[in-house]
Amino acid sequence: MFSKSTEYALRAVLYIAKYSSADKKIGIETVSTAVGSPKSFTAKVLQKLTKNNCLINSVSGPNGGFFLTEEAKKTSMLRILEILEEEHVITKCVLGLQECSDVNPCPMHNRYKLIKPLLIDMFENKSIQDVLNELTDSSITLIDVQDIRITHK
Repeated sequence: MFSKSTEYALRAVLYIAKYSSADKKIGIETVSTAVGSPKSFTAKVLQKLTKNNCLINSVSGPNGGFFLTEEAKKTSMLRILEILEEEHVITKCVLGLQECSDVNPCPMHNRYKLIKPLLIDMFENKSIQDVLNELTDSSITLIDVQDIRITHK
């Protein structure tokens, strides 16, 4: 549904939120390995999410890295899509058509219009912390890198 960039970003945000703090920052190598993304690609994705500390904070230097504040963890998952300019994936026509409506529907319109409000609601009303809580409450796999699985036990 989302671009690879957004998939990596969603996983990276969750990984950083789960394993970092202002006192414990996570480096780019760790994040890229954890989400299964090339380092340079991960850096580009995280650059968008750290610009002006809009979501992720970053500190350069030997003790630097990435972290999310407790306040940032309250951010909705939709905000990640907005920063990456991919909210249109859940808000627009599922086929990407400009002229899709009840009057001029695409072949998927009538079914998707039933699902679309649920997707929007899920991303708007689920915070990063809510997702982390669900990871903590079960053995849901956050990241799957080949045969390596990082789960909360």
